[in-house]
Parts: sequence; structure tokens; C-alpha cells
Amino acid sequence: MATFIDRAVIHVTGGDGGDGAASIRREKFKPLGGPDGADGGNGGDVILEVDRNITTLMDFHHLPHRRAESGGFGKGDNREGRNGEDLVLRIPDGTVLKTRDGELIADLVGVGTRFVAARGGKGGLGNTSLASAKRKAPGFALLGEPGEERTLVLELKSIADVALVGYPSAGKSSLIAAMSSARPKIADYPFTTLQPNLGVVHEQQFRFTMADVPGLIPGASEGKGLGLAFLRHIERCHVLVHVLDAASMESDRNPVDDFRTIENELRQYAASLDKESAVEGMPPLMERPGVIVLNKTDLPDGVDMSEMVMGELEKTGMPIFQVSAVSHKGLRELALALGSMVEKARAAVPEPGDEEREVVTLKPRMRGRKEKDFTIEKEQYAGHYAFRIVGDKPERWVRQTQFSNDEAVGFLADRLNNLGVEDELFKVGAKAGDTVVIGPGEDAIVFDWEPTMLGGAEHLGARGTDLRFEESSRPTRAEKREVKRVRTQERLGRIAAMDEERRSGKWADPSKDD
Repeated sequence: MATFIDRAVIHVTGGDGGDGAASIRREKFKPLGGPDGADGGNGGDVILEVDRNITTLMDFHHLPHRRAESGGFGKGDNREGRNGEDLVLRIPDGTVLKTRDGELIADLVGVGTRFVAARGGKGGLGNTSLASAKRKAPGFALLGEPGEERTLVLELKSIADVALVGYPSAGKSSLIAAMSSARPKIADYPFTTLQPNLGVVHEQQFRFTMADVPGLIPGASEGKGLGLAFLRHIERCHVLVHVLDAASMESDRNPVDDFRTIENELRQYAASLDKESAVEGMPPLMERPGVIVLNKTDLPDGVDMSEMVMGELEKTGMPIFQVSAVSHKGLRELALALGSMVEKARAAVPEPGDEEREVVTLKPRMRGRKEKDFTIEKEQYAGHYAFRIVGDKPERWVRQTQFSNDEAVGFLADRLNNLGVEDELFKVGAKAGDTVVIGPGEDAIVFDWEPTMLGGAEHLGARGTDLRFEESSRPTRAEKREVKRVRTQERLGRIAAMDEERRSGKWADPSKDD
């Protein structure tokens, strides 16, 4: 029997995009036939999909790290890289996705509902795609983007119409076994049920599912016992059934006190629920219809106790049924009543349309970037002030750049300048030589800003180079004059020395020697 696990933490990574190719077509009598490097393939996505045949998160508990296939790299002769295949992970119906901090991401209900947990990286452009009128044969290509990495918390909330709640050993497992085909573990000691049990009840025209939630005790909403770990399974139920032990052998307990205790725990749990985690279209937990079931009334003590507490329980306004899971006393009447209540509750909840069944959620943009594609912040970095550029486009361009290629770095500088980064740095007070950081975290790209790095393809040198990165500087007019003056003085000095040597007789006179 498969182990029931209703909570798991998974680490998903999309496939990396393939690198683009930098290639030049070579043909006979055409030494430079133009670029023919193709684009890299896109990485695959990690997708969560609701499957009716999956009932537990056990697979994610044992294998929490999942990664999609990466895209292939581009090749010459315009051969594009292959796209990586998506990794589809099957999850149970009613799975809720949250961050580690508890923030709700998605609530997946309905068979076929999908959620993109981690996007694959885009493939890099080849030099064919980067060619332009000014840059006719680029000597570089763009790198593929790495896949998105995310850590998600999966929590399973059972999809059941009726939830049985009550003290341990109140007879909930026996009741669901008597009313459906479920066969939960039944024993004469508390906390026999260690996981929710689901059963389908058929009675005349009614058909509904029933969940047996592990027993609750005082303090369950605060984590005592097993209640807190499984209370989430009652959030989607239309009807709550309080199963009370009418033949309890404990002298300090009675059905009325048990009902009040469990009702108080449910009320505290309902108050602790976030508004975001509420099931859409359903009333709050404590406003849903409820039923009181006095179980074990086949025993003499159970009959006597039921008669004693009936008047007090009637004050709650809930329907009360005296049943026996052993003799099946009152189970048919209970099933008909529950079926009618479930049918009314279902009619009050609108059915999702076909357009709502397919849920594909992408990672939203970071807040505060609607007006601009980037922001510049002045902060401390490595012991001194630096200007950090944060934005989707600059960060993506940095990830695509091969920094060992000067032409690729120059192309990045041109893209940043066209985006307005250069002008914005001037506005925030940056000066030549200041440290500029692109991207968040310690893995960002750090460089010394040089405002003269403007221009474009006119600065290209040999393929793969950029003249702006050459270690040479243009001399000023004063420097040129000084160099000319020094050279003139040196030339005049050499002429004077030669004339002095000639006059002193060191030089031979050809006319006299001959």
C-alpha cells in the first residue's frame, strides 16, 4: 500500500537554453559567404498537472529535485538547436502551491489543470540573427539563458464533500467503512487513523465522497496530536459531521463536552486561515452546514447517554442522528440527509468554465518596474559605493553575453546605451571610473564605468574584436606639440655633433685622400 504524504517541498529547475552559434559560410570562390550560425534551442519547462490517478505526494517526498531537459546548441549552416522537452509532474487534485514563507502561489483544482512551476531558459541567438546593415558578419553569438529555479511547498487538501471530525476512537473509521467501500484501519485504541481516508457513498439518487480525518484533541489547532497536520483536509468539504462517542468509557468526557471542544478547535483553525487560502465560491468554514452523529447507540450505555444529551445538543440547531456503525442503525437516514445537504451546497458553488480549467502561471515581473525597464540604486558594494542596475532586460542581456569576446561585450554596451542606461547613470550622479553592478546578489557583473564607451558598429575591428577595448589613447594637441619639440631638439643635436666631428678632422676628406 502506498504511503500517504500530503506535504512535500520540491526544488524545480527549468532546462537551460542552448547557446547560439557564431559561424561563417564557406564556399568555393566565396571565402566570406556571410554568417550562418543558427539559434540555440529553448529549455523545457517544469509543469505541474492535476491527474485523477494520483492521490499522494509520495513521489515528491522521495525525489524532491526535478529538472527539465536543456535545449540544444545552434550549429553552422543555419541548423537550429533542438528545444528541450517539458517535464510534466503529476499531482493530486486539490494541491496547493506555496512559497517557503507561506505565500499562496496557486490552488490546483480540476483534472487537467496545469501550472508552469519553472520556465525553461530561452536559446541564444546565432550570428545570423544578429547580423545587420552595419554589423554584416558578427563574430559572436548570444549564450542561452539558464532555466528558472524555484522551491515550492506542495500541500494536499482532500477533495471530499463530507468530513467526519471528532475525538479519537469516536468511531469515524467504522462509520466510513459501513457507509462506503473504504477499508480503513480499525482498532480499539486511540489514533488508529494516521491519514485521511476517502470513501464514496451511494444512496438512491445521491453520490458523494466522505473523508475520515484523524482524531482531534484539545489544542489540535495549535499543533497538539495529529489534528493540525490534517485539518487542511476539511477546508474543501461542503458538510461537517461531528461524530460523538455516546458510549465513552471515560468518566471525564461526555458527548456535549466533546462537541464543544471540537467546535472550538475548528473555530480557532478557521480564524488562523489566510483569506488567500479560502476556497473560492465556498462559505467560511464555520458557516458551512453541520450534522451531529451520536455513534455506538447499539450499546445500552450509548442509548442512555444519547437520551441524556439530546436536549442540550438540539440547542445547536444542527440535525442529530443516532446511529451505529456496527449494526448499521440509522445509516440510511444519515446518508440521505447528507446527500441532500451536499446537493444544495454544490448548487451554490459555480462550476468553473472550460477556459478556467487550463491554468498556466508565469513568474510575474518584480514590483516597481512598470514605468521603466530598469532601476539604478546606489549602495555599498565590497566596501565602497557602487551603482546597481536592476531590471529584466539588463540582467537577461548580461546572462547572454560571452565576456571573453570583445565584440560581444561591445554589443552589450550598445544595447545598454540604447535602453537609456548611460543617460540614467549621468542623472544619478555617476562619474567615470565609478563601480557599476548589473544584476542582484553577489553573482552580478561588476565593472568600472567608462562614459566614452558610446557608438556602435563603426568601432568594429577584426571579427570578434572591438576597437573601444584596445589599450590605446588618442594624444592631445599639446602632447603632439611636445613630442614634435623633443624630436626636433634631438635632430638638431645630432646635426651639431656631426658638424663638430667634421671640423675636428675626425671625418676623412675624399678629395685629399685620393
